[in-house]
Amino acid sequence: MGDNRRFRMADGAELVGRQGDSFEMRVSIPSDDNGFFGRQCPECSLVFRMDVQQYEALPDDLTLWCVYCGHHAEHSEFMTEQQRDRIMRAAGDFAMQMVSQELDKVFGGLARGSRGSSISFSYKSQPFYPRPLPGIDEEQLVRVRTCADCQNNYAVFGEHRYCPVCGQLPAASVAFDALQADTARLDALEALPADAKSLLREQGVFARNWVDTIENVVGVVEALASSLFRAAAPNADSLLNGKGAIFQRLDHMADLIVATGFSDLRITLGAQSWQRLLETWAARHVFTHNDGIVDEKYLTRVPSSSTRIGQRLVLTDAACRQALDDAKSLCDALVDALR
Repeated sequence: MGDNRRFRMADGAELVGRQGDSFEMRVSIPSDDNGFFGRQCPECSLVFRMDVQQYEALPDDLTLWCVYCGHHAEHSEFMTEQQRDRIMRAAGDFAMQMVSQELDKVFGGLARGSRGSSISFSYKSQPFYPRPLPGIDEEQLVRVRTCADCQNNYAVFGEHRYCPVCGQLPAASVAFDALQADTARLDALEALPADAKSLLREQGVFARNWVDTIENVVGVVEALASSLFRAAAPNADSLLNGKGAIFQRLDHMADLIVATGFSDLRITLGAQSWQRLLETWAARHVFTHNDGIVDEKYLTRVPSSSTRIGQRLVLTDAACRQALDDAKSLCDALVDALR
């Protein structure tokens, strides 16, 4: 360590060892007020955050997963841009001192100049003072996720499918997180000031968001049911052969699950909840395939509807929230039935 004292380092950087011509430097990475620090995927460039204490307890040969795209690489590859800037500042200051000290060795004896020659040379060494390291000011936490398998905490800033430590998330975790995201989107629009809401409503943003919510609900349930069924039924491939997108059709899906030896979702949820789900699925169908225009098939599935053939179906915030609640109940029932 005595040799390391020849170098001045900024607060947060220190030399901790040397082997021959190689120096080992440690640069601190500040965490936020919640004890989290950033990781940035080298593939998709998106940032997520991890609990510092949990991260430091992980193995030294840790490989990380990008929570968004699933890129899998050595953990040092996930430095954020701000962290890299901080490290490069410390490395640059160290390099400047290395160069300065080598110049002192070479030219120090010529500091008084040279006599009796046609060229004179003088060299004056200057003390070096390192610059403060750049701070870290990255996006703060919104909501912390906890992986059900490894119990590590992490924060994301968008739709994700992976735990940074153990990889692919269970299908149920993905489904419930997606439904919660749709609820948060409804809440965000309702929380806007009245003038902003009026402008967005006039431009059709609210109506479009409600349609997206209904379409997302069906997609979330379809993905979860397919994943759970394939994991639970040993002969799933043969049972699904020729059945197309069966998990988009509620009654056909329920019949398949019962025929495979599992409980009946319709009984678990009750007739009223099941009917509301059928109506949500019917609404999704007309918006996806007919721009929301009511047809005979829709009225057959929703006989209580007051709309007529040729009219455009109108959704509401309340209907979407009910659909999300019903979908959560259906997802719970799927998880219980297909264990």
